[in-house]
Amino acid sequence: MQSPYWKWQLKTAPYAFVAPFVVSFLLFTLSPFVYSIYLSFTKWHGQAEKEFVGWTNYTNVLQSGDFWYSVFNSVIIFMLYVPIMLLLALVFAVCLSSGLMKAKGFFRTVFFIPNITSVVAISFVFLLIFNTNNGVLNQLLLSAGLIDSPIPFLETPGWARISVALLVIYRWTGYNMILLLGGLQNIPKSLYESAKVDGANALQSFIYLTVPMMRKLLAFCTVLSTLGTFSLFTEPFILTNGGPAKATTTPVVLIYKESFQNLNFGYASTLAMFFFILMLIISVVQLRLFRDND
Repeated sequence: MQSPYWKWQLKTAPYAFVAPFVVSFLLFTLSPFVYSIYLSFTKWHGQAEKEFVGWTNYTNVLQSGDFWYSVFNSVIIFMLYVPIMLLLALVFAVCLSSGLMKAKGFFRTVFFIPNITSVVAISFVFLLIFNTNNGVLNQLLLSAGLIDSPIPFLETPGWARISVALLVIYRWTGYNMILLLGGLQNIPKSLYESAKVDGANALQSFIYLTVPMMRKLLAFCTVLSTLGTFSLFTEPFILTNGGPAKATTTPVVLIYKESFQNLNFGYASTLAMFFFILMLIISVVQLRLFRDND
């Protein structure tokens, strides 16, 4: 017969196991979020007393073009890199899942290394690559005679966005490739054998078999990439500091500058609330669009 103490242990053990997560969530996630909501209704620069201003900060965000321009920048960067990145990730995943591919473990590691390497280090390397006067890329293009003068990769809005997109492609292609590789391994080989018997070549099998079978996982990667694009900070901050002319200022970069550079914590908290609502809407819309209707 079990003792009352043993029964008490059985009842309380599950709560003891989840307690660390609950406590950390309350302290480091929920509490700062609630406090940020409170700050969004105040005017505070970090030293003086907080001044309650009601909905003034929200009105200012709606009337200001900075937040909406940062959203526009994120959309442009998203369009520049996500389709290319997912296509490359899928192609690499198909190659690595092929029986003809040798040294698969080596190539998986090589493609995934950029994702586990310090993003700050990668950003500084790309900063050297895209430098206008002494950058490696401009020197190679000039030596090959492909251009007559250095391209201002980081000094013009269009090229700056492309530079950030290239950096993100380099860093996240391997991560998405690993996700897609896991999905490819769940596709029955018999389907490809049947397609081959029916006369389909490798390209046709890829377009009409692999892509449809990977639709759900591609949708999942797209949702993650969308959230990641709007949350970009380190890459544009180090490469261009959000410039030139705010062309690479994402919502998170804008929030950082308003809070830690301008010390406008109330307004920055309001921007964070708009960012949270925007991410929530985008996530819900994308999940509904990609929902399986079968």
